[in-house]
Amino acid sequence: MPLPPILYEDDVLVAFDKPSGMLVAPDRWNKQRENLMGLVHDHPRYGHGVANVHRLDADTSGLLICAKSKIALDFLTGQFQSKTVAKKYHAFIAVLPVDQAMKVMAPVRDPAGGLPDAFTIELSLGEDERQPGRMRVFKGRGGKECLTEFRTLERFRGSSRIGASAATYAFVECHPLTGRTHQLRVHLAAAGAPILNDPFYGDPTILLKLSDFKRGYKGRDEEKPLLARLGLHASELTVKHPTTREPITIQAPLPHEFEVTLKYLRKFAVPR
Repeated sequence: MPLPPILYEDDVLVAFDKPSGMLVAPDRWNKQRENLMGLVHDHPRYGHGVANVHRLDADTSGLLICAKSKIALDFLTGQFQSKTVAKKYHAFIAVLPVDQAMKVMAPVRDPAGGLPDAFTIELSLGEDERQPGRMRVFKGRGGKECLTEFRTLERFRGSSRIGASAATYAFVECHPLTGRTHQLRVHLAAAGAPILNDPFYGDPTILLKLSDFKRGYKGRDEEKPLLARLGLHASELTVKHPTTREPITIQAPLPHEFEVTLKYLRKFAVPR
């Protein structure tokens, strides 16, 4: 299998555009599964001297930075640990009716019942002992502090024959100020707006089909959803370069399936 597209490369670092479904590195549940770092280490151009600086969920696509030396790795890792890295993600979310939202906090809504233009979620997260590999909110003691800022970029709802409360979606920009496992996924689910196709924290009955929006839809009987993968993409990172010590911003373009989904939503959905 070839390496994912390279977004940036110089003498000390390389950044890849990781596809959805690919592990960054083996974990305790997937020791034999194909992963990005395995491909990098097996590649004659890189080898085992290259190490990933941070991680992405397997189902999250987008920007992943690797270091080519121990000095560069330590310098970049230190920025992630000190929370000085500026991160930007994009996500497709389903805005659930208030009575269907998680009960860990009041759903985040504006006076019209949709998502506000901007909102912040601060909830402590930790591993869910009952479900290994998943995270949960800690209201009292336990967990680690997590803070995320969100900006609502676009809102969409289905046709009147379906009802806005049953088919309301949004495209959001996410800025995690901490870097916990599944932070964005749990924070959005807690806000009553889970990321689409999230098998852990989402609603499996919400499939975002074109027939929900396009009047007179005459597609196949077994219609496929517009987006069939986790609706989360790591779009941008700003770090200080290990050599120059100057800020550098690296971007990963939206995946093709994100672009197609946005095109159809903008064409057929009712803006909200």
